[in-house]
Amino acid sequence: MSLAITKLILAGANANADGAYFQTGTFSVAANATTVVTAGTYLITPTANVSVQVNTNSNGNAFTTLMAANVGGVVISDGVNVRLSNGDANNAKTVTYVTVNGGEAATQQYV
Repeated sequence: MSLAITKLILAGANANADGAYFQTGTFSVAANATTVVTAGTYLITPTANVSVQVNTNSNGNAFTTLMAANVGGVVISDGVNVRLSNGDANNAKTVTYVTVNGGEAATQQYV
């Protein structure tokens, strides 16, 4: 969600709750495959056999490892040049992330 939109953030609200700043979600990565990370800013949790890769070439796909497998951290994606790579040839993986929810939409009532 965009932080440019007026939101109500409630103190003490847990992730995924009304008024929460953080929202959790998941990315699915098929066995021995990659998936592009949707544009946004994420706190990625460590996941066995899954690394974060970034494209470093303006003329094609030259992805290099940014975060090794089973390492978490902050990921900023443009929706094209950042991906998750699953090194497990036999099992799909689910990567959990936390991103900015921005709270519930604020409404204004006229009296």
